[in-house]
Amino acid sequence: MVEQRIADVLRDLVSAGLELGYCARPGQVDVRLAAHGPRAEDIVNAAEKAVLDRLGAEVFGREDDELENVVVRSLAERKETLALAESCTGGAIAHRLTNVPGASAVLLGALVTYSNEAKQTLLGVHTATLAEHGAVSEPVAREMAQGARKQLQSTYAVSVSGIAGPSGGTVTKPVGTVFIALAGPFETVSERNFNPFDRETFKQVTAQQALDLLRRKLLALA
Repeated sequence: MVEQRIADVLRDLVSAGLELGYCARPGQVDVRLAAHGPRAEDIVNAAEKAVLDRLGAEVFGREDDELENVVVRSLAERKETLALAESCTGGAIAHRLTNVPGASAVLLGALVTYSNEAKQTLLGVHTATLAEHGAVSEPVAREMAQGARKQLQSTYAVSVSGIAGPSGGTVTKPVGTVFIALAGPFETVSERNFNPFDRETFKQVTAQQALDLLRRKLLALA
C-alpha cells in the first residue's frame, strides 16, 4: 500500500538514480532512499520531501527512529506524562516505552488489568458497563483510560482491550478485535481495530496502534 501511494511521485527520481527500497514489519513500513554520485544528496532530499508530502502525518520518524522513542521525546519536550491501562497486550506497550532512555520522566505507571475484577478494582470500570458491553468494547476501553489517568494523575492515559485468540471471538467481535482509547485534557477518543494475527504479533501491532494514536493526538495539539 505504501509503495502504491508513493511510487508515482518518485518515478522521475528513480530514473535519475534514486535507489528505493521497502521493509515491511508488523505495524510499520520502512522506506529506504539512497543514491550515489554528485547529485546524490539532492536526489535523496527531493525524494524524502516527496514522501513526506504524500504520506504526511503517517510518517512518524526518520533514520533509526522507533515509535516509542518519538512518543517519549514528544512527551518530554511538552513536559507531560502518561499512564497505561493494558489488558490484551499484557504490558507490551509499557515494555516498549521503558526500553527508551529517559522514559521515567514521562511514564508514571502501567496497570495490566487482565480480568474484569482488576478493571473494576484498579481502574473504576463500572459493573454495568462490563455487563452491557463486555470487556472488549469501546465504553470499557474509555473507562479504562479515564480510570488510569485519574489513578496516576497523568496528563494522558492510553488503554487497550481486545481478543488475542485463538478462541474467544464472536460474530460481532471476531478474534483480532481490539479497542484503544486515549484520555487527556480533552474528550476521550477511541478507535476499533482488527488485528487477526497470532497472539505475539497481535500484541505487537496493537501496541504500535496505541502508541500511534497518542502520537497523532500530540501532533494535533501542537
